[in-house]
Amino acid sequence: MHDERRRIEDRVERVLVQRIQPAVHSRSLPLELASWQAPGEPVPFAEAAAQRYETFTTGSAWGPPWGTTWFRARGEVPAGWAGSRVEAVFDLGFTDAGPGFQAEALVHTADGTPLKAVNPQNRYVPLARPAAGGERVDLLLEAASNPDILGRGFLPTPLGDLSTAGDAPLHVFAAADLRVLDEEVWHLSLDLQVLSELAAELSEHDPRRHEILHTLDRALDALDLDDVSGSAAAARAVLRPSLARPAHASAHTLSAVGHAHIDSAWLWPVRETRRKAARTFANATALAEEYGEFVFACSQAQQYAWVRDHAPLVWERIERAVARGQWAPVGGMWVESDGNLPGGEAVARQFVHGKRFFLEHFGVETKGVWLPDSFGYNAAYPQLAKLAGHEWFLTQKMSWNQTNKLPHHTFWWEGIDGTRIFTHFPPVDTYNAEFTGRETAHAVRNHRDKGRATRSLVPFGHGDGGGGPTREMLERARRLADLEGSARVCVEHPDAFFAAARAEYPDAPVWSGELYMEGHRATYTSQARTKQGNRRSEHLLREAELWATAAAVRAPGYAYPYEALDRLWKTVLLHQFHDILPGSSIAWVHREAEAEYARVAGELGGLIAGALAALGPGGPRVFNAGPRDRAEVVVTDGGPCHTRVPAGGSAPLGEGPAPEPVTVSAAGRVLDNGLVRVAVAEDGSLASVLDLVAGREVLAGPGNLLRLHADLPNRWDAWDIDRHYRGRYTDLTAAESVAVVASGPLLGAIRVERAFGAGSRVVQTVTVRAGSRRIDVETEIDWHEREKILKAAFPLDVHAERIASEIQFGHVHRPTHTNTSWDAARFEAYHHRWVHIGEPGYGVAILNDATYGHDVGRTTREDGGTTTTFRLSLVRAPRVPDPEADQGRHRFTYALLPGATVEDAIAEGYALNLPLRVAEAGGAEPVVSSDRPAVTVEAVKLADDRSGDVVVRVYECLGGRAEATLRTGFRMSGARVTDLLERPAAEEPLAVTEDGRAVRVALRPFQILTLRLARG
Repeated sequence: MHDERRRIEDRVERVLVQRIQPAVHSRSLPLELASWQAPGEPVPFAEAAAQRYETFTTGSAWGPPWGTTWFRARGEVPAGWAGSRVEAVFDLGFTDAGPGFQAEALVHTADGTPLKAVNPQNRYVPLARPAAGGERVDLLLEAASNPDILGRGFLPTPLGDLSTAGDAPLHVFAAADLRVLDEEVWHLSLDLQVLSELAAELSEHDPRRHEILHTLDRALDALDLDDVSGSAAAARAVLRPSLARPAHASAHTLSAVGHAHIDSAWLWPVRETRRKAARTFANATALAEEYGEFVFACSQAQQYAWVRDHAPLVWERIERAVARGQWAPVGGMWVESDGNLPGGEAVARQFVHGKRFFLEHFGVETKGVWLPDSFGYNAAYPQLAKLAGHEWFLTQKMSWNQTNKLPHHTFWWEGIDGTRIFTHFPPVDTYNAEFTGRETAHAVRNHRDKGRATRSLVPFGHGDGGGGPTREMLERARRLADLEGSARVCVEHPDAFFAAARAEYPDAPVWSGELYMEGHRATYTSQARTKQGNRRSEHLLREAELWATAAAVRAPGYAYPYEALDRLWKTVLLHQFHDILPGSSIAWVHREAEAEYARVAGELGGLIAGALAALGPGGPRVFNAGPRDRAEVVVTDGGPCHTRVPAGGSAPLGEGPAPEPVTVSAAGRVLDNGLVRVAVAEDGSLASVLDLVAGREVLAGPGNLLRLHADLPNRWDAWDIDRHYRGRYTDLTAAESVAVVASGPLLGAIRVERAFGAGSRVVQTVTVRAGSRRIDVETEIDWHEREKILKAAFPLDVHAERIASEIQFGHVHRPTHTNTSWDAARFEAYHHRWVHIGEPGYGVAILNDATYGHDVGRTTREDGGTTTTFRLSLVRAPRVPDPEADQGRHRFTYALLPGATVEDAIAEGYALNLPLRVAEAGGAEPVVSSDRPAVTVEAVKLADDRSGDVVVRVYECLGGRAEATLRTGFRMSGARVTDLLERPAAEEPLAVTEDGRAVRVALRPFQILTLRLARG
């Protein structure tokens, strides 16, 4: 029986490949080609159409890396083809690389109307159905010669940047033809594929399998191999009864939704994504016009905006498809951002800008978060999604976990505040499905909620510029709609799937806390300058909005910079895309990102200066954009000065009593301010950190020990850090110099200089200030290592079962042990501005202003005590996809805070990231302040509707219930709780005090609250 099965399978495969598929196009006629090579960046259609084109022949090489070649294709439909389905078919030199990772083109009519794209798995352009005969064909193809960056495996390549890619042609144009599609043969091909793939997935003992195999055998008997076209109908007639047998009543339902995940930048620059989006959207809208049941789900408002601005005719087709219900805007985010690294307010703005775009342009209220490809998901998402009006959450990337698999595919995801959102993780394990028999069977077998849930979602289509869904996929879906032995396939809107899934499974299990992806852990560290640019931009945006609001409240003539802030936020949000901020893109992307961050910083600096100037003359004054009152040493042009300044407000420079004790001493290699005593060893490490207040040594070994590890993951260089990196390392214990560079009275500092490795240098300045237990380590690195990672270790004399790590709008606890496989797999994790390592009664915080990655572990000393070692990941040196990743200079600060509570960690994390600003300006009473540290003011801005209302976002930061009074620097006429989009979220307004200057709020643990305060 096995031999008979194999004989039939082999027969079907050979006949399909060698006879049927070549006969799908029954007649062919070459088109005349001419070409014009754009000399630089892409140009608009009108400019390209006006150029002089040179004769071009198939078989010729074309396309330097990242170039654009325009091809003119001309011909005439023969009179003898009247009544046939005629299409143009192009092969730009497609290879075996993935569909979205090589050449692709958008095809236009001669008047500039975009028809559709041509891609490796989607090569046709419809011209006539049916043809009249004699039609003139005149097409213009905008062809992108994009290189295949990973085509040689994980090897460095210069192709990732225009400046190093060279100009040798990448492709050979293989074909440009007019062809007749023989629809009967095409359908026969699909019939055979669907049935043969289904049979291959059925059990050897399943009678349905044998019925299909014998049917296939008889169908091929009915096919005349010398006249495939003439006998295709007869062969299909044999197959028809087998295709008509209905699915079992208990068959699983696959809700299919068209999709074309397009990375907003990755192995191509942002400018190329604009064109990938236009090409893919042209394909999807063309397919929707042919298949009435087709539904295409598309996220990322940024890509819609690009198409609106650069391909208006495609945009109009999208608008019509949305109106018909065939195009589903989903996700409600500006881009599919990284799930871990953007700050809390940035994630909120992703939802605000994304959701508002879809409301304004389509009148669509998106219901779900669509994030299939991000590298893990922070535990604030459920609350933020709900506050943005979302009801469901979709992810897929967790199927990449290297050790542990999530126990459910459909579940309620609970965030750190207790909010739950209905979540689905498609068991098909891809967001680029094609409806092969293997995929369909895998989705059913892999489904972990069998017996309780009967449906799952399948996103289908080629992504990343591969052209999206194809007509072949939709034809497969039609055949699988109700077919015995298979799951049922129903093409529908994702909202319909989630509504049905929730209705049948309302008591789905709960997953609490973050969705940690066991893989791509190096994305917390790769491309450090990109990450630093993001962190700095987020905090500058906070400052700009705060001081602009202060100016708007106090200076009647001041114009709040709505347009500039909107534009700058969108720039920062774009660069939080899940292959930009994580550091996993080509050199071109990160070079441009660094330039954009510099531009953003400059423009925000100007907005801040303008807002402060609007407050009137005065000064010098110190401005505090943080949410806590500050008393600290600030360094000015006149030297260090101690000052006190309220949260969100200002004070004259040097105002307030000096700290006690006031003097910092620096004798030898010891810094002492009466609160901490720091001894720097001869090798430049921290030999001792004595907490003079608690009377205890903080360190259990050399602190700030720099360790250089070999770092060559098995694959995915920029993405992964594999556990074996720990096996080989060098401790940087040779110091060129250790010298006191500041000796009080308000500030003491010791500078350590090192040279190491392949010409790298690091200069670190250890600084202690009067009145503060915080020990700063200002770090400058000139980095020239390859395939290495540099870490800074702090072995702490603290017995910590777990650490607290700041995430968006709160913190999570992670174990320091490896009791379970889940714990062991979290050998590299991320945090934002701080971590807290504590035992009952004592804790230490480690702060940073630019880094995210870390690892933590425990060891037992000979005396029985426990050392908890925390190690910051500072900089890496992967070579793929950017061979020069992280090379060059880096500058950032991290800090040790002995004797810290979580509340101290929060306060100092904000302080390090929001330095006090000195300006010659008038006074600024805080716009909004909280009288309880647990209720933290995160954002202050004017309402987006330009009503003049002040919008304030606060959150409970300590993980407990809290009440607070919010006082304002202006008189309120009313206060309301809103959602993230500043729409009322409660029927009743909040009670405002009689003087109109305060409102009382109560928050549950980690709750986020957005308030709209009307000025009156």
